[in-house]
Amino acid sequence: MSARSAGLLVFRRTSDALEVLLVHPSGPFWAKRDEGAWSIPKGLVDPSESDFDAAVREAREELGVDVDGEFVALGGYRQPSGKIVTAWCVEANPQLDLDNIKSSMFTMEWPPKSGQQRSFPEVDRAGWFSIEAASVKMLKGQRPMLEALQRHLDS
Repeated sequence: MSARSAGLLVFRRTSDALEVLLVHPSGPFWAKRDEGAWSIPKGLVDPSESDFDAAVREAREELGVDVDGEFVALGGYRQPSGKIVTAWCVEANPQLDLDNIKSSMFTMEWPPKSGQQRSFPEVDRAGWFSIEAASVKMLKGQRPMLEALQRHLDS
């Protein structure tokens, strides 16, 4: 069975445009990558939880705050790796402060084959992007979520 992830496509409406919240993964592999590296807040689904519960938990872990509101299922999206990411959209809570995100940490061997373990935040930054900018910044396999969000908002 393919790995499953779940996440939230958080959006807001400004006077100028529709914007989506994306997060940039931390760690040495992603440090110098920008275009095609950003993601919705998401992560692996634990066997004991639903996809929706995982999406909400992962957003909390990556942003350091609870995201709440009216959640709408956008569906599942097969990634180039074969993993399925299930996403929900939700309009942003006005108190959502991206300047002070507090992401959970992960540990990995760094530098490779050094035997040294280092800790890094899951996310090193978050930002609001127009749909056009997000379609460049996002991981390729997640870009269809933007079209699903547009269809939902247009209905």
